[in-house]
Order: sequence, then structure tokens, then C-alpha cells
Amino acid sequence: MHRLKTLTPALLLTGLLSLLVFVFPETALAQENAEPQSVAFVVGTLWILLASAMVFMMHLGFATLEAGLVQEKNTVNILFKNVTIVSMGILIYALIGFGLMYPGEEFAGAFFGFAGFGIGTDASGITSAYNENYTYWADFIFQAMFAATAVTIVSGAVAERVRILPFMVFAFLYLALCYPIVGMWKWGGGFLDAMQTPFYDFAGSTLVHGVGGWAALMGCIVLGPRLGKYDGDKVNTLQPGSLPLATVGVFLLWFGWFGFNGGSVLSADPGAVSYVFVTTYLGGAAGVMGAMLGTVALIKHLDLSMVLNGALAGLVGVTAGADQLGILDAVAVGFIAGVLVVAVVLFLDRKLKIDDPVGAISVHLVCGIWGTLAVGLLGNLASPSQLLSQVIGIVSIGGFCAAFSFVVFFTMKKANWLRVEEEVELAGLDMHEHGVSAYRGERDTNPPTVMILSPAYGSTVSGRIDVLANAMDDRGVSGVRFTLDGNDLGEGIEAPPYVMVWDTTTASNGAHVLKAIAWDAAGNQGVSVEFKITIDNPVG
Repeated sequence: MHRLKTLTPALLLTGLLSLLVFVFPETALAQENAEPQSVAFVVGTLWILLASAMVFMMHLGFATLEAGLVQEKNTVNILFKNVTIVSMGILIYALIGFGLMYPGEEFAGAFFGFAGFGIGTDASGITSAYNENYTYWADFIFQAMFAATAVTIVSGAVAERVRILPFMVFAFLYLALCYPIVGMWKWGGGFLDAMQTPFYDFAGSTLVHGVGGWAALMGCIVLGPRLGKYDGDKVNTLQPGSLPLATVGVFLLWFGWFGFNGGSVLSADPGAVSYVFVTTYLGGAAGVMGAMLGTVALIKHLDLSMVLNGALAGLVGVTAGADQLGILDAVAVGFIAGVLVVAVVLFLDRKLKIDDPVGAISVHLVCGIWGTLAVGLLGNLASPSQLLSQVIGIVSIGGFCAAFSFVVFFTMKKANWLRVEEEVELAGLDMHEHGVSAYRGERDTNPPTVMILSPAYGSTVSGRIDVLANAMDDRGVSGVRFTLDGNDLGEGIEAPPYVMVWDTTTASNGAHVLKAIAWDAAGNQGVSVEFKITIDNPVG
């Protein structure tokens, strides 16, 4: 039995090599003097394809993470976006993106180039004449997986209030134009790669995660926060749908990251791939430790969602220099990223009032910037000239991506096409845009109702009305105070069931007709009521 266990790895290796010969007979059985290169070519190609499949698995991670962090009533919507992004992404990248990102040697050092529409190769593309480590097709599919990842990052940040069709239009434009253009600047041999000290981003802290992060930031700014997120200076917590599901998502992403970074070696070199695996794991693990410290120091308790984002922050941070950072460097980069993500999430939420439901801006943009800068500060490439090149790359890529995404989002907003109506957002996008709930097949039989507790008449200061409304269902009563100032409403949402009040008609004599709707935690809308309230000698 012991001998059988000892022989098992050898038997598996022999079987694998036999499979390689069977799958690639022309390559593996080439002339004897070319055999070493052929073996490297075959194994390298298979590793790139396996890494591509691992990166594809990251989309399942994004889907489960985002579905776990959004409210239950928007679960179907976020899953729908994730499925369509990865599907639409490869079609767009095949049509135009790959040609823009890798236009050829004649565009070396340029800002723009285009090799033509579509994908295809001659006979040399499936031999080592194309590349000694992989075929043309392996090259394409690996890069296509990266492209879809950049837009998936945006999906979670703008969740729960963006219309799905405008978002798909944005995704199309971002994948077709923005991502491949900035990708060409470095990975396609463009001007960032041609600098005296080339900009360095091994697997995409800036070129993938930063590209997605800038669009996430612009989308959150243009869209504004979710209804009920902020009540004056108070920051309300909108209950995530499933933290267990979000945890599964992080583990799936972490697993896929070994293909994300390991595949970026672009060969099956044992030393390089194994080293990148180690730095990748250390970065993510240190990110968890850093986030734990950050939650204790800044939140005063151990927050699971912050620790989950800490793992992703460490992985994003180490991605730019996974092959160049030393072991302790990788730990330091990941740990700092973990602390940083907690601080930035709180800063964006509490100070800037930028509502990012999944923390994508903090994880992918901020920690992507940190990881890119770390290449110039730590590891084999650390030097003042490298740091300057890293800054140039971050600023140029960030400026282009921010401008591009802001123009697209802002144009859609001006066309009144970007954000869903208030009623849809309150009830949940699942029922209104998809006609189904993720966790319930039917609406509740006992929908919540509204009870107005404030008097129908009252004096105010500076035209301000205070309305106390309770939403009631079979699970109890939750009182929520709303303040109406002219036509502007500050919503305060506490534990479910929820209620929202808004002004439908405002008369010159100070009379207001208000409407209130209650809904439960699953997004099931109950009975709405209208009532009048009059301001006594309004001022302001």
C-alpha cells in the first residue's frame, strides 16, 4: 500500500505526458532536436488555458460576493449583470478589444493602435513560431478573461439603483474602447512600456483593478447613494443579503487569483509560477490580518465584510509586483492594503457620502494604486526612477478611465436613463426588472402597511416638516422619522419593515400632499397611503 502511494504521483505524471502526446501529436513528436522546446510549448499552452479557466471561475466569485453583499431584493439583478458581463465581454473583446490592445510591433511606443476587427491566425499561430510558450488562441482567451473582470468590478459598486440596460451599454463601451486602449499602453507595447524606465504592472493592479475602480468611483458619484443610506450625518446600514454567500465568493476569487497572477508569468516555468503562487497567497493572507487590525482600531469590533475585503485588498495590492516583490515585501504590501481598505471604506462612507455597496472602490482602486506604487518602493525594481514611472502610469491610466466613464455615466444621467425610479428602488430591482425574487417565489401574503403618527397640521422652522411614520407587518412595528424640507426629503431607514415618505404636491399656501409606502426586508411592497400636512407660516 505504501509503495502504491509512492508510485501514484509518478503514474499521474506519466499519464499526463501521454495525454499531451495524444492531444498534440504533431508538436510532441516533432524532430528530436526540437523536443525540449516543444514540451515547454505544450505544457506552457496547457498552463495558460488552465489559468484562463481559473480566472473565469473568478466571475462566479464576483457573482456570489456581490449577491451576498447587496440586499435580498436585488439579488437576481446583480447575478444577471454578472452573467451578461462575462458573456458579452468575450464577444466584444473578440470583435474589437484584442485588436486594440495588441495592435502589433508597428505601434510600439504609441498611444493608440489597431490590428483590425475580429480574431484569427494562420498556421504559425498554433506553433511555437507565435510564442515559445503558448498559442495564439491561448493568448487570446487568457486576455479576454482579464477584460471581463475589469467591468465586473463596476457592477457591484453601482448595484441596487442603476438600470440594467444602461449599465450594459456602459459595459459594452468600456470593454470595447477604454480597457483595451489603456491596456495597449503597457501590455501592448505602448508608450508606458517604451519609457526609459518602463511602467511595471505584472498582472493588473492598475491595468485591470484600477481600470475597474476608476469607473466604479465615477459611477457612484454620478448615481448618488442608495435611498435610505444617509440621513443627514447618520450613515444607515442596509442589510446585506447573505454574508455566508459573500464569504464563498471571496474564497472563489482567492482561488482564481492563483490563475490570475500565476498565468501572468505567461509560461509554465516551475520556479516563476510557484514563486508567484506564494507571494499571491501571502499578500491575501496579510490583507486579512491588516483588515482585522483595522476593524479593531477603527470600528471596535471584528467586521466580517471588512475582513473579506481585506483578503481581496491584499490580493489586489500584491498583483502589480507578484513576481518582483520579496517574501516579506509581499506580506507588507498585503498587510498595508488590508488596513488601508478599512480606513478608505469608512472615509468614503462617513465623510464623502460615496455609497459603494461592496467596497469596490476601496479594494480595487485604492489598493490597486498602493500595489502599483509598491513596485517602485519594494522588491527587485525599487528605485526613484521606477517610482516615478509608476506614478506616470497611474495618473495617465486613471485620468483616461475616469474621464471616459464619467462622460458615459453623466450623459446617461442627463438623458434620465441611468437610475431606476424611487418606487422601483424601494421595492427592489428583482421584481421590477426581472419579475422574480431570488429567495421567494411569491410576494408575502401579509404585506406591510403604513401608520402615520404625526399630526396633520403643525408649525415648522424654515419650512421643515417632521413626519413620524411606522411600517407594520406580522413581524412587528418599526418607527422611522422622516424630514421634509420643501421638496427635498431626507430618508431614515432602520430595521425592517421599512417605510418611505415623499412629497407629491406642494401648494403655495404651505399645504403638502405626502405619499407613504411600506415594504419588508425582501422588497415586497405593501399598501401605500396619501395624507395632507400644512405648514403654518413657512419660512425659507
